[in-house]
Amino acid sequence: MTDETVLLSVTDATALGERSVQRIGYTLEEGRVITAHLVDSELCGYGALGLTRILTIAEHPRTREPRRPIRVVHETAVSALVDGGNNVGLYAVYRAAQMAIEKARANGFALIGMHDAFLSGRNAYYLEMIARAGFVGIHTACGQPVVAPFGGRRPAFSTNPIAFGLPKDPDPLIFDMGTSAVMHGDLMLAKRLSTRLREGVAVDAQGRPTRDPDNALAGSILPFGGHKGSGLALIVQALGLLAGGALPHDTVQDFGFLFVVFEPGLLVPADEFKRQLSELIERVRATPTQPGVHEIRIPSERAFREREHRRREGISLPRPIYERLNAL
Repeated sequence: MTDETVLLSVTDATALGERSVQRIGYTLEEGRVITAHLVDSELCGYGALGLTRILTIAEHPRTREPRRPIRVVHETAVSALVDGGNNVGLYAVYRAAQMAIEKARANGFALIGMHDAFLSGRNAYYLEMIARAGFVGIHTACGQPVVAPFGGRRPAFSTNPIAFGLPKDPDPLIFDMGTSAVMHGDLMLAKRLSTRLREGVAVDAQGRPTRDPDNALAGSILPFGGHKGSGLALIVQALGLLAGGALPHDTVQDFGFLFVVFEPGLLVPADEFKRQLSELIERVRATPTQPGVHEIRIPSERAFREREHRRREGISLPRPIYERLNAL
């Protein structure tokens, strides 16, 4: 422990998370699912998507609205449209990912859409579940507007991540990216810790660049990569409509989660695909580096290394977050 941080074992971090989640109205079983996701985010080095998200859930206006059981609205052998029942996405989207895996096991392919859930967390978590089950997965998630389109000064998109998971031994290849220059969770964490944002990621309500998280929350996050990120954000928002994103509150800018999951053996032998993917990664890794570059980084490998390190050494949680969770 230091004045700024508290070092927790995985067991202690899990117990703290489960107690806190139950205090905001979720059952023990739901709390375990939610906390496992958040603790894994801490282990992988994504503190903005870790235990601090419990505070965001507690403060979210939809947490004060009634919850309903998750239910299937429409279903075929390979697809399902699912009503998340206004449950937090960390639980509801986990259930959707499980459903996608089950249908892919039975039929080789699954298409799952979910609406009326919110705050799904780190999408790589679901893609790792899918890829470790032996399937290729594609996942998009959209929500309420916090990101301005290219050239705009008011929000029109969510941070609209898109993620991919591919099976490989011993660990899958996972790529998870937001279409915004910074994630909304990063703004919330900066606000809680009174830190400043980096340059070029947000504007205030008048469209002026800002590094102040409060001004950014009153204004807009910017898309990554200018018009390219803005265009991709629009596509992800549109795919959310396929997931029923406009159904719960009659708005085309609500939360929508889409999974496309399939057996690689539908196209090429699964073991051969894994071998070829490993060969591709090694060829990329062997690329000569530019001056000053130590290595070619492969998506997800840093997170996997960090996970194993923090399992041994513990999770360093900012003291203000630790104290506020205890206060719950």
